[in-house]
Amino acid sequence: MFTDMDLASFLNLIGLLAGGALTSLQIFFLTLLFSLPLGLLVAIGRLSTKKWISNPIKWYISVMRGTPLLLQIWFVYFTPSYIFPGFSLDRFIAAVIAFSLNYAAYFAEIYRGGILSIPRGQYEAAAVLGFTRTQTFVRIILPQVIKRILPPVSNEVITLVKDTALVTVLGISELFRVAKNESSRIFSTTPIFVAGLFYLIMNWAVEKVFHTLERRLGYYR
Repeated sequence: MFTDMDLASFLNLIGLLAGGALTSLQIFFLTLLFSLPLGLLVAIGRLSTKKWISNPIKWYISVMRGTPLLLQIWFVYFTPSYIFPGFSLDRFIAAVIAFSLNYAAYFAEIYRGGILSIPRGQYEAAAVLGFTRTQTFVRIILPQVIKRILPPVSNEVITLVKDTALVTVLGISELFRVAKNESSRIFSTTPIFVAGLFYLIMNWAVEKVFHTLERRLGYYR
């Protein structure tokens, strides 16, 4: 597979792919930065007993989970230019917004499942001890929820690493786009396979982080 390249060309390829991987990682970390807390807020709103709060959020989650992320990226990027003629949203910012909104919906449902799995008696016991609702949630419920939702969250985060390749539709030079361009330029599949190794390494690191977190939170049984 790599016999069609000399060492200098291969090292040059690694450098180019590393640059693309840096862009992919920027999208990855910014998406997590915004979608994880947003997902918690969405989950709390989804659990609200007030229909005017929970119903729109339920609709939002359905749209985000029921339509392709690729379509959402296009929608976020092109819609502002239709509403405000002459205005063009930055492609990188559009990608981060689309990814954050999409993944917040998935994280919200994971959070919601975790919150509902906590026995009702814990809320009642906390109230007897004098905890407010906010104190009960932050100090007692949320740590247990985080422990329980780590496996499904890790699955979503691993998917996010691979989904960053979708921003190629906006012409952003992330890892997969760089590999595809190099593959076309040198008429070789080597860049594609090397890019696959980059994704594998990034997901290996994600798995290690989540395994460490699960061990650290092992005292919540």
